[in-house]
Amino acid sequence: MTMESTGSLIRDTGAQRLVRFSDRLRRFVDFVGRWGALMILPLIAVTMIDVVIRKMVWLQLWLIEHFGRIFESTLLQEMEWHFHTALFALVLGYGCIWNSHVRVDLVREHLPYRKKAWLELLGTTFFLLPYCLVVIYFAINFTYESYKIGEISASTVGLTHRWMIKSVLVIGLCVAAVAGFAIWLQTVIVLFGPKELRFPLMTLEWPEEEVRIEGKQRVVLDPEDVPPSLAKPPG
Repeated sequence: MTMESTGSLIRDTGAQRLVRFSDRLRRFVDFVGRWGALMILPLIAVTMIDVVIRKMVWLQLWLIEHFGRIFESTLLQEMEWHFHTALFALVLGYGCIWNSHVRVDLVREHLPYRKKAWLELLGTTFFLLPYCLVVIYFAINFTYESYKIGEISASTVGLTHRWMIKSVLVIGLCVAAVAGFAIWLQTVIVLFGPKELRFPLMTLEWPEEEVRIEGKQRVVLDPEDVPPSLAKPPG
């Protein structure tokens, strides 16, 4: 597909390569996020077990006697926050690429399309990516020191190998940084690539997508309000 790229700093061929690369990054983040979201299942299971057996002491004692210390209250509670940490860390990037994280856009939602794109570019360049890189650096040291000293729970009957859950935080932050870079690439293409080029956006909507707000479908009360580019074909 040939497109005019007059007036753009990135030529059509280069822009399409960047689009494909950004999409590969997005798919990687999406893969990690979807599997990471499954951490909610063991989190729910452990929480339910903890709540039930805490009220039924005889059952907890029987489980400990026959299946081991894993059913002690301290271990169960620490597993809860371990699973919660893994869930939170692994879906950070997923929330970015699907624009489902919390945003307070009192100004941005009223800006024209290109100004929104500039705001995204500046935000990822000076805030999201630098923040992720700085926190990753300290998180790696945090994890290494934990591994080196063989850190365990502050409770003598708690979980061991504390470095493992800290390493999950490093992984989650790296995935979030990849998501931020994918968004950064998209905004660069939008601002400096061919104006006619269209591809699925992550945190923006194309100017013709007037019935979408932050990636979510706006409720349309009158079918005549739907732009022709988004109207469903008859039949």
